[in-house]
Amino acid sequence: MSFHSSYSFQTIGIIHSCYTQKFGIPRQPGLVKEATATLELLPPFNRLDTLEGLDEFSHIWIHFIFHKCLTDSWKAKVRPPRLGGKSKVGVFSTRATHRPNPLGLSVVKLGKIFQEGKKVLIELHGSDLLDGTPVVDIKPYLTYSDSILDAKSGFAPSPPNKKIVLFSTTAEEQCQEYNKQTRRNIRELIAEILSQDPRPSYLHGKTGKLHAFQLWDIDIKWQANTTHFEVLYLEPIQSANKEAR
Repeated sequence: MSFHSSYSFQTIGIIHSCYTQKFGIPRQPGLVKEATATLELLPPFNRLDTLEGLDEFSHIWIHFIFHKCLTDSWKAKVRPPRLGGKSKVGVFSTRATHRPNPLGLSVVKLGKIFQEGKKVLIELHGSDLLDGTPVVDIKPYLTYSDSILDAKSGFAPSPPNKKIVLFSTTAEEQCQEYNKQTRRNIRELIAEILSQDPRPSYLHGKTGKLHAFQLWDIDIKWQANTTHFEVLYLEPIQSANKEAR
């Protein structure tokens, strides 16, 4: 029996997402339902006939590349956030991004499939994909085989506890204005992201620090308090200060 030491894949599409940096992206798909993305098929796959019949499914699997981790080395054991970042487990028992092969897998809700000029596009809902992510394959989600009712989830048996998220008066007004200008419900998106607590484990329990994460062209400034998280204000990225994340 012979084994190939390496393989090559074609990029079939590219992701256009509200997430423009890794910080703030939910750790699993579907946790932030307000998060939307668009998958643009690349030539020679940018043909509607490659997607014929896909609109009969509600969800799809996206196979993608962790393209921001290509230069990073993999580790045999990692510290999952769900274990507080203190206990180590084997990399293959996690969904860590730093893997021997930087392949990712997400199940997302399928939106509309449409064409704009020569572009063939697919709307995705509940996405956890970074803007610019290369996609190598798409497959339909099958309820009778992909959903296993008696499955066990190891050290992550249930969704993380959600945090309370409040908005300052300034942030409320800025969200309303951004919605008017772009028709993007950025307030709900921010609330869903922060409720998952995107901070690294070593910052859990610490308060008073100013944090920031990016959505589209906006920097969201927020602070962790003892009982809740507070969104302080929104700032255009062009003029945003490069404060510590």
